[in-house]
Amino acid sequence: MAYFDFEKPIEELEEQLQDLGKTQEKGKVDVSRSIEELKVKIEETKKEVYSKLNGWQRVQISRHAERPYTLDYIENCFENFIELHGDRNVKDDKAIVGGFATINGQSVMVIGHQKGRNTKQRQYRNFGMPNPEGYRKALRLMKLAEKFNKPIITLIDTPGASPGLEAEERGQGEAIAKNLMEMSLLKVPVICVVIGEGASGGALGIGVGDKVMMLENTWYSVISPESCSSILWRSWEHKEKAAEALKLTATDMLNNKLIDGIIPEPLGGAHNNPQMMYGFFKEAMRIELSQLCTLNVDELITSRINKFSAMGDFNEN
Repeated sequence: MAYFDFEKPIEELEEQLQDLGKTQEKGKVDVSRSIEELKVKIEETKKEVYSKLNGWQRVQISRHAERPYTLDYIENCFENFIELHGDRNVKDDKAIVGGFATINGQSVMVIGHQKGRNTKQRQYRNFGMPNPEGYRKALRLMKLAEKFNKPIITLIDTPGASPGLEAEERGQGEAIAKNLMEMSLLKVPVICVVIGEGASGGALGIGVGDKVMMLENTWYSVISPESCSSILWRSWEHKEKAAEALKLTATDMLNNKLIDGIIPEPLGGAHNNPQMMYGFFKEAMRIELSQLCTLNVDELITSRINKFSAMGDFNEN
C-alpha cells in the first residue's frame, strides 16, 4: 500500500509488524505477544494521525490510487445494475457511468464519475473528466428516472470537467448549466454524494440534490488547491495554504451549510477497508431514501430550491 508523508509513523510500525510476522512464521521464537502489542500501538497511532488531518492531507487521501471509485460502489452496494450508454447526440462519454440498479431493495438510477486505475483505463475514462456529452448523458438518465418515478443517486469524483477545446466547442458550459437548472426541478428524490474529489463545475454538474453528502476524507471546491496556488502565488508550492483557505473539507462544508451530512470512513480512509466503507454508504442511503421518499413532488422541489437559494451571504444596497 502507498503511504503519504504524514503516514510515515504508521508505515514504520507496519513494517515492524511485517518483520515480526516473518519471525513468527519461522517458528524459532514466540513473538505473538509483541505482535499484539504492536497492533495496539498501530491502532493508537492511526487514531492520533487521522484525528489531526489538515485540508491538504484530506485532499491527498481523496486521491489515493486504491480508493473505491463509482463502479466499485455500484458493484458492492447496488444490485441488478443495468448500465445505460450515450447522450443520443454525440457519443457515450466513458467518464460518466450510470444506469438502473437497486440498493437496500429500492430501485434507483445511479450516476457517477469514473476514473481509471492504470494508464490505459485513465485515458479511456479521460481521468474522470466528462465532456459535454457526459453531462447530457447524465441528464438523459435523470429524466428517464423521473419518467419512471425512481430516486436518483449521483456519485461525485472528478478533478473537473474536461478543459479541452473540443469540449468548449460542443458547449461545456451550457451542458453543465442546463444540468443545474434541470436537477433543481426533478420530480424525484435526488441524493448527491462526494466520494473523492469534487472540483468546480465538473462536480456541480451532477451535484444538485435534495441531500448533498460527502465522505469524511473528500473535498468539494470551486478550484483545486494546486490551481488556486498557481493563480495566487504563481506556483504550486503553496497548495497546502490554498487548501486551508478554500475550506474544502467535509467538516468545513457542513459548517458553512453547503452540504447536508458527512458519511464516516474507516480509520485511515475508504481504501483501508472498502467493505466497511460500502456498509457505511448503504446505511446512509437507506436512511436518506426512506426520508425523501415520503415527500410529495411539491415538497421536494420547493425544499431543494430553497436550500440552494439560501446558500452564501450577500447584502442588498
